[in-house]
Amino acid sequence: MTAKLDYQWHLRQVMATRGMFSTTDLLQPLCERGIKLSSSQVYRLVVDRPERLSLKILMALLDILDCTMTDLVEPVPAAGQAKKTKVVGGEAGVGELRPRRARITRADG
Repeated sequence: MTAKLDYQWHLRQVMATRGMFSTTDLLQPLCERGIKLSSSQVYRLVVDRPERLSLKILMALLDILDCTMTDLVEPVPAAGQAKKTKVVGGEAGVGELRPRRARITRADG
């Protein structure tokens, strides 16, 4: 079974390390790269975790902030996903001590 992944969005932290503390600090640099977003759209992009993101916007953010994709997006295991171990050949630690299938026979014969 494939592990389910989720992600953490670190745009606000990356902006802070670059001295950008206001969401409107991104408006002009995005506009210079041909991306026109309203101040409320930029606010949601910074504050909330985006479910969908245009690759053009992502590439512009990487260029503006001079960072990599791994700086902005961190893959993490999905909530509630416990790490399961796969056991090959049956239950672990049972060995030869497995029950045998019962055979039903007639009592009179």
